[in-house]
Amino acid sequence: MSIYLDYAADTPPDERVLAVYTQAARAQFANPNAQHSLGRVAKQLVDEARSRIAGHLHVTPDELILTSGASEANNLAVKGIAWAMRRRGRHIISTFLEHSSVSGALTCLQEQGWEIDLVDLLPDGRVDLTHLRRLIREDTVLCAVCAVDSELGTVQPVDTIAQIVSDHPNCRLHVDMTQAVGKLPLGLTGIHTASLAPHKFYGLKGSGLLYKAQGVVLEPLIHGGASTTIYRSGTPDAPAAAALSCALELALTEYDARYERVRALNDRLRAHFAQDARIAVNSPEGAVPHILNLTVQGIKGEEMRRLLDERGVCVSVKSACSVANTPSRAVMAITHDRKRALGSWRISLSHLTTDAQLDTFLRVLDDLLPQSPSR
Repeated sequence: MSIYLDYAADTPPDERVLAVYTQAARAQFANPNAQHSLGRVAKQLVDEARSRIAGHLHVTPDELILTSGASEANNLAVKGIAWAMRRRGRHIISTFLEHSSVSGALTCLQEQGWEIDLVDLLPDGRVDLTHLRRLIREDTVLCAVCAVDSELGTVQPVDTIAQIVSDHPNCRLHVDMTQAVGKLPLGLTGIHTASLAPHKFYGLKGSGLLYKAQGVVLEPLIHGGASTTIYRSGTPDAPAAAALSCALELALTEYDARYERVRALNDRLRAHFAQDARIAVNSPEGAVPHILNLTVQGIKGEEMRRLLDERGVCVSVKSACSVANTPSRAVMAITHDRKRALGSWRISLSHLTTDAQLDTFLRVLDDLLPQSPSR
């Protein structure tokens, strides 16, 4: 059986989430936009799910937009804000650490005439706030940052970034929280839009959520009817909404126990790698413990991933949506070392990870490492 160490890419759905989904899929299968009795029952399920999610996030239900995933949510926020604010400015600020669903959306906007600036990073991967203050202008309409970087696990000072953005009334702050749910306490104060996807916290693929603060205007990506919101047309997936609500509730209520388990696993790995000169840890000390980025001396990251996979250990190189055989933008940004960035790969941990699995992983890794003395 394979050892799975790629939880930042995807998590197995919790049995309790699956139970909620399957029960709803059987009983509340009707179109929530339909006017008949079964449609009203399905709509009630959607409304109840949105209310519970809103309660967990301390927002209102009408600030939530159900999507097909975080990629759609990021595209809706980034493009929707830019298009809606185009008469006030066409300048956007982001970082080298963004997921491709953000960076790709920015490239699309750049081709349409928007100016994109990427803020400098400190050696630990956090945004250089001094540089951010210098970059932001009167015509800056969007600042897009991830709360937690998917490759390094870097935690950004979102509260401080929100304070900086608040001094510029034309600017909106979008935060990709996809890697933050279940890894950090959540807060939306000062944030205009935020995205998440339940398949990152033991929910289901194919659903996601965009938080949009009151008063923020977006131009929709999908046209064709109001549905649950004017910003996103389509038939609402009532069972998926209920499952998302369940997964979020479990991630929040079981946060402490899950986090401490992962923290202990991360501490063990860091202590082990500190004794081996062949391995460089790229994740900063302040990163979330769920993500640990490494470089092995003399071995490209893709080659290491392949060798581990042949021995039944599943890890990843960069995020699952990245282009293969290219340097990690995140590692390159903080180390300025192309070889180290090409050699980087990612372990991502879960409260489900066992000590026996780590024992096996470390034995397999040691067999693959080039022979040289430890530290």
